[in-house]
Amino acid sequence: MMSVERLTETAGEEFASILATKNPDRLRAMFADSLDFRALTPNNFWEAETPHQLVDEIIYGQWFEPTDHIQGVTTVTTSRVADCEHVAYRLRINNPGGNFIVEQQAYYTTNDGKIDWMRILCTGFRPATSVS
Repeated sequence: MMSVERLTETAGEEFASILATKNPDRLRAMFADSLDFRALTPNNFWEAETPHQLVDEIIYGQWFEPTDHIQGVTTVTTSRVADCEHVAYRLRINNPGGNFIVEQQAYYTTNDGKIDWMRILCTGFRPATSVS
């Protein structure tokens, strides 16, 4: 069987990578000006209609605080579900409370190279173990 090398990463893989760098400008640039975003975390339901709301108010304003040091993306998987893309990623995080793993499942669509619709389900901060 012949192996096929993928030359470009998906928008979902890029999203996970930029999310982990905590670079709000680059993350905002991934999204269309008019956005349909919803997410579910262990304690909240989130909605955003603009990249600013999503990135500045939710992702880096509520989900990941300045003391949350994202050490990296440990796994990323992608697939397609009918007319949308899927990406699952796991982040390793350290903060004053210890070491944690966060996994998110995201479904999204793009228009002109920008994410315009996204749904995320998040595990929340789970204590890291040697097998995480």
